[in-house]
Amino acid sequence: MKRIIATIAAVAALALPALASATTWNIDPDHSSVGFKVRHLMVSNVKGNFEKHKGTVEINDKDITKSKVNVTIDTASVNTNVAKRDEHLRSADFFDVAKYPTMTFTSKKVAKAGKGKLKVTGDLSLHGVTKEVVLNVEGPAKESKDPWGNFRSGVTASTKINRKDFGLVYNAALETGGVAVGEDVDINLEIEMIKAK
Repeated sequence: MKRIIATIAAVAALALPALASATTWNIDPDHSSVGFKVRHLMVSNVKGNFEKHKGTVEINDKDITKSKVNVTIDTASVNTNVAKRDEHLRSADFFDVAKYPTMTFTSKKVAKAGKGKLKVTGDLSLHGVTKEVVLNVEGPAKESKDPWGNFRSGVTASTKINRKDFGLVYNAALETGGVAVGEDVDINLEIEMIKAK
């Protein structure tokens, strides 16, 4: 019995450093943005963002590739600064927010991609469909202390998805050829994080 207890204690002692090396950071929604850009009428780009989002980043201080990311975004918070367009985006033609009120991103793999850069692979769940996407990440930035005693850091990330892969297939043909809304969507994230106490 003593040998079993000693073995358990030894395993626990080995596990503690690994647990201690992970630092949890909470995304600060007031100083972060989840933005997107899509082609409109084949002539210009329309930009928008999601105003409500939350998430955590667990940064492994000893091995950055063992870090984890979890983010939830409120699809009804979409904002392109045009009320009529935002209403259409919330409808069943696009995000169908009544049926799919959130989209989520859960990381599966983190890889180094050069100095200060990472590739974060994860599952994006949107409109009832889950697909793997890769975020191109710059950061995390060196942490700094704000005037209220919080430690902060940040990352910038980007990726591109085809909206039809997620069942967002609505479109309208143009008389001059082409379609009203492009298929490719550029996603850009500016994330500021606060270290959990």
